[in-house]
Amino acid sequence: MDYSEKAARSSDYSPSGSGDLPIYGHSLNRHRPWTTRLIYSFKRDPNAHATPSGAVGTDGRVYDVEEAAQNTANSPLARHLKGRHLQMIAIGGSIGSGLFVGSGAALANGGPASLFLAYCIIGIMLYCTVHALGELAVLFPVAGSFSAYSTRFLDPAWGFAMGWNYAMQWLVVLPLEIVAATLTIEYWTKKTISNDAWVAIFLVLIVVINLFGVRGYGEAEFIFAIIKVVAVVGWIILGIILNIGGGPDGSYIGGKYWHDPGAFNNGFKGLCSVFVTAAFAFAGTELVGLAAAETANPRKSLPTAIKQVFWRITLFYIVSLILVGLLVPYNDGSLLDGNNSTDITASPFVIAIFNAGITGLPSVMNAVIMIAVLSVGNSSIYGSSRTLAALAEQNQAPRILGYIDRKGRPIVAIVLASVLGLLAFMAGSDNFQGEAFNWMLALSGLSSIFTWGSICLAHIRFRSAWKKQGHTLDELAFRSQPGVFGSWLGLIINCLVLITQFWTAVWPIHYGTKTTKEITIGFFQAYLAAPVVLTMYIAYKFWKKTPFMRSHNMDLHTGIRDLNVAELIAEERAERKSWPRYKRTYKYFC
Repeated sequence: MDYSEKAARSSDYSPSGSGDLPIYGHSLNRHRPWTTRLIYSFKRDPNAHATPSGAVGTDGRVYDVEEAAQNTANSPLARHLKGRHLQMIAIGGSIGSGLFVGSGAALANGGPASLFLAYCIIGIMLYCTVHALGELAVLFPVAGSFSAYSTRFLDPAWGFAMGWNYAMQWLVVLPLEIVAATLTIEYWTKKTISNDAWVAIFLVLIVVINLFGVRGYGEAEFIFAIIKVVAVVGWIILGIILNIGGGPDGSYIGGKYWHDPGAFNNGFKGLCSVFVTAAFAFAGTELVGLAAAETANPRKSLPTAIKQVFWRITLFYIVSLILVGLLVPYNDGSLLDGNNSTDITASPFVIAIFNAGITGLPSVMNAVIMIAVLSVGNSSIYGSSRTLAALAEQNQAPRILGYIDRKGRPIVAIVLASVLGLLAFMAGSDNFQGEAFNWMLALSGLSSIFTWGSICLAHIRFRSAWKKQGHTLDELAFRSQPGVFGSWLGLIINCLVLITQFWTAVWPIHYGTKTTKEITIGFFQAYLAAPVVLTMYIAYKFWKKTPFMRSHNMDLHTGIRDLNVAELIAEERAERKSWPRYKRTYKYFC
């Protein structure tokens, strides 16, 4: 036996000489210190990207189809969200100060009838929009940004404008919401404790939650949403009792305030002003589509979560605001005395309790408002970090923002959003002029309207291309219930909101009592986002010379979820036939 044979034999596997090797199918358990594991978790995952490598790039070119075919449709970001997380994000995700406090200004400006009509119309629009988003998100699960749908089905330049518009919205929201949370604390502390201390506590809390990754965000939102849902349901029950005379004074209210002072205030312009307020109150609803890309089983979880939006709109907004209009007259002095968007004394939910002579509950509502504000702050880091990571992967932002660590976190984008949260210390100071933050917020004030309208239009264009390229609706894993008609309706309502916002910004309520300077500042603070978005779109289009996406050559295959839809649908239909009628009805709506 020569030397080469001996060497070959010595390198062969030997059970006695391989005691340190794991058994096939098992991993080697290394007991490393927690500090080592922590540091290791922040290292880049070389296989992780915020968008599939087969996605359409911002320059209008399509990546290598063969390379895209080798990638799964699953997002490389950590997919740790469960169905319960997604459902609670859908049900209570955007319930915040816009409902609890902002509805007070809407009631004062438009009256109870305007409040009811505006929220119903915006609710219908959002129902159609979220269903369109659900259809696209199940088929094309893109982590980070809705701009990917605009890039693929409309125009890459419009996707660029939408992505940065949406990112700016959430980047500005974080410091604002932290300041708002400190203002709710003042209800108890009466400024005996410095606001900066609370800013530091809340900022650290929100950042730590997001450092736990998408699982931390999901669990936090699950708890926050449960608290908000319980609070709203409890208030609805209390409101019914108070309205029929079950309060401490025992007086029946009924529809008295719809007659005196009346159902409408400030006429048609009052109604239009409530449209804008209602649209902003629903902001954040689209997060359910954003979170779907990091869900363990979006095929099962997302349709259920999308259907929950109908119940949230109906129960938590429409029913609660009907009771608000019954219990609080629009000329109540407290509605007009609110100093800011989180002034609890200006909340109609609290005013109704005060007017009934109930003590103690206002503190409970203040705690709920604080939790709701922190929930929005938590969502702001999640939404902005995923959007920035997607922009970076599509060459629309610095590439470093696309850094995803081994825990599936876009850690650089999270750090950037957290650093901007430090602006809350400046906003919380007594000497700070609030106008600076008003202008920052104005940059993205219409962000939600543009985002929702773009989702509807992208869905319309997608359906057109889907049909033109020979596909049928049976091939879709999830279909929008209102369909293309609903997307057209949603797009039209979004356009009407933009028109009414322009009208009420140029000629605001009681504009005769305002100076020209006040009207001009008010207009740009309300409508500055529109020229900014258009400027970004036009500049990028001329710079990159991006094409308008045509139906016949849209890429409907790259990045699509690889699901055996035909077999899944057949199995589901067979299963549904065995269900009793009540269960089929329930599953249709839920």
